[in-house]
Amino acid sequence: MSTHDQAAGNPTRDPVCGMTVDPVTAKGGFTTHAGNSYHFCSARCREKFIASPQHYLDREAAQHNAPAAPAHAAAPAVDAIYTCPMHPEIRQQGPGTCPICGMALEPEMPSLEEEENPELRDFSRRFWWTLPLSVAVLLLAMFGHSLPALPTATRTWIELALTTPVVLWAGWPFFVRCVQSIRNRSPNMWTLIGIGVAAAFGYSVVATLAPGLFPDSFRDHGRVGVYFEAAAVIVSLTLLGQLLELRARSKTSAAIKALLGLAPKTARRVNDDGTEEDIPLDHVHVGHLLRVRPGEKVPVDGSVVEGRSSVDESMLTGEAMPVGKGVGDTVIGATQNGTGALLIRADQVGSSTVLARIVQLVAQAQRSRAPMQRMADKVAYWFVLAVLASAVATFFAWGLWGPQPSWTWAVLNAVSVLIIACPCALGLATPMSIMVATGRAAQAGVLFRDAEAIERFRTLDTLVVDKTGTLTEGKPSFRTMIGAAGNDPAEVLRLGASLDQGSEHPLAETIVAEARQRAIGLSTVQDFDSVTGSGVRGTVDRRALLLGNRALMDVNNIDVASLTAEAEGLRADGASVMFLAGDGQLLGLLAVADPIKASAKPTIAALQASGLRVVMATGDGATTAQAVARALGIDEVHGEVKPQDKAALVKRLQSEGHKVAMAGDGINDAPALASADVGIAMGTGTDVAMSSAQVTLVKGDLRGILRARALSQATVRNMRQNLAFAFLYNAIGVPIAAGLLYPVFGLLLSPMIAALAMSLSSVSVVGNALRLAKTRLPEDASPREPGPRAIPPQARSTGVST
Repeated sequence: MSTHDQAAGNPTRDPVCGMTVDPVTAKGGFTTHAGNSYHFCSARCREKFIASPQHYLDREAAQHNAPAAPAHAAAPAVDAIYTCPMHPEIRQQGPGTCPICGMALEPEMPSLEEEENPELRDFSRRFWWTLPLSVAVLLLAMFGHSLPALPTATRTWIELALTTPVVLWAGWPFFVRCVQSIRNRSPNMWTLIGIGVAAAFGYSVVATLAPGLFPDSFRDHGRVGVYFEAAAVIVSLTLLGQLLELRARSKTSAAIKALLGLAPKTARRVNDDGTEEDIPLDHVHVGHLLRVRPGEKVPVDGSVVEGRSSVDESMLTGEAMPVGKGVGDTVIGATQNGTGALLIRADQVGSSTVLARIVQLVAQAQRSRAPMQRMADKVAYWFVLAVLASAVATFFAWGLWGPQPSWTWAVLNAVSVLIIACPCALGLATPMSIMVATGRAAQAGVLFRDAEAIERFRTLDTLVVDKTGTLTEGKPSFRTMIGAAGNDPAEVLRLGASLDQGSEHPLAETIVAEARQRAIGLSTVQDFDSVTGSGVRGTVDRRALLLGNRALMDVNNIDVASLTAEAEGLRADGASVMFLAGDGQLLGLLAVADPIKASAKPTIAALQASGLRVVMATGDGATTAQAVARALGIDEVHGEVKPQDKAALVKRLQSEGHKVAMAGDGINDAPALASADVGIAMGTGTDVAMSSAQVTLVKGDLRGILRARALSQATVRNMRQNLAFAFLYNAIGVPIAAGLLYPVFGLLLSPMIAALAMSLSSVSVVGNALRLAKTRLPEDASPREPGPRAIPPQARSTGVST
């Protein structure tokens, strides 16, 4: 576009997102490249363009010159990263097979638009094209001898002709993976299948082409026994088993796809001139005003600037009751608006939204490996070697001591041993359970960071909980201010609020808000410093001030005896008390309160009933801590503890033999969260807390612990069932295939039956894992009575620890 057109304010296109913008009012400003000016809808688009201008200009030119695509056509996607569900360390661009186990790789991050699994499509084609040939070979082998017009030699050659495309074309992927497993020294299911099919087919081909090489003991019904039907049917049944397994495995990503499907495709943006327009979700930027009409989904994370409504957050948090939202409240993208209309400001978009972070955490957890799986992997390696040795032993035992034709029976039974053994079922036993369980947990508002956390959670016997933001709402309200002898309470509030202007702590925000509500003028704070877990310090009106708990006063030799009685009275009533000192002298105190979560008391009772020992550890005063503990029925309380003290408490409990979980939401909880056997972060807390924890409760509600515990127990039980089935199946199947029951019962196992059993074993393991998706978890106990008295909030980022 020419400079004249731009100056005139003619509409132009943002080269990054493609939106139409007015050069005069473009929010993102403009930049110049190669003598041309480009205008942007937002600063973010402008930054992207400046970083790589030619990329966007080339793309725009290609779109301009390309023929118009139909409205329903999807843009071609770059090859995604694929990984193995059994070996997440294997990653590559685009589909393929795992060099360790031979399984088909799956997208690391499922998408709603992804095409059908390429291996599923390929195996389907091979299966359906060759199934008629396998059926024909089977019928010919079973009933061909009853056709007098068909000579035995001719029948053998027909079987060879029909079987060759089945084995060499339909079964070719099996041989490739077999060779790959041998070359990589990673024996697996495909090693057994490849050797078994090759043995049956190769033996039959030689018997057809050069029957004279075989002694008379190999002859049966006038010809050397051939097993073309076994080779062909084994390939077809294995393909069928893979089709069933691939379809079942695709369901394990259903939870992530369901989460991805929650997000709306568009958002209704309110422009500066008051007009409204629907735009694609990826064109929404931080700061945009968005209209959420009744019944619509909230497009992105944001804050309400106008309107009031109730929002159903159950799809992300597991909370059954809709949550009331008004001006100043935060809303989560993809949640369902109720009957009211809301105007929100976009605060988090794209990969920064709660939904995007949940999807990332779920995908990460699904790719992790449980301790139980590492044991299964080691067993599977030696299991394959043992099966190969068993097949060799079976071959020679039947050939040397079996009934006539002994060597024919030897080949048949050795192939059966190779085919029936299924290390794939053993390898799938735990990954499938983990994948399904993490998806089910996400739907209940519980995010596991890895598989080990799922396995560990059921073993916990002690829960250490922080108070504020964990047991309380974390929304403090101002209670009172008291001046020490000779100090005006209003001046105490003014100095405390002036100092707290530099803090992001919720207690500080409450004190500052109270001062402003009272129209108290605040002074500038200098040399501000936060003492994590204790309070803050700084200079106001040339006075060195301290504001914090009793520990901070003691460290700085401030005598608080004159206000001890008042402080204890407030704490006994459930308030957090902060002392204010200036130039080494006590000036007064400020008290702030925070209500206990309505769900805390029944949840604590349920946790205790389940066998968990509940311990409270808080940086707040001992009297306040005891008041909260009494209200919640917690017997063991530790008050006035610093961050390092919380971590020390966790380690002491561990040294006593306990399996300890720590639940908290602030920076001061991070050391304890990292030290615990399982760290549990509140989703309403700080990013530092969540990054230190193995489990995040999206809603920030302790009821999520009950769900996590129930799901952990169900998942480990499911994994054990899968492993037990895989071991039991092989423990029974391999000896039967080897013929150990033949001397007593005359029982042998056809290679074709062995192939069917092998395929169904993997499908059954996956099917059992999918049952976890329907696991019933503890229901949300909607509060029916008001919570206990107000108590104080915890330090989430800086300032006083509670």
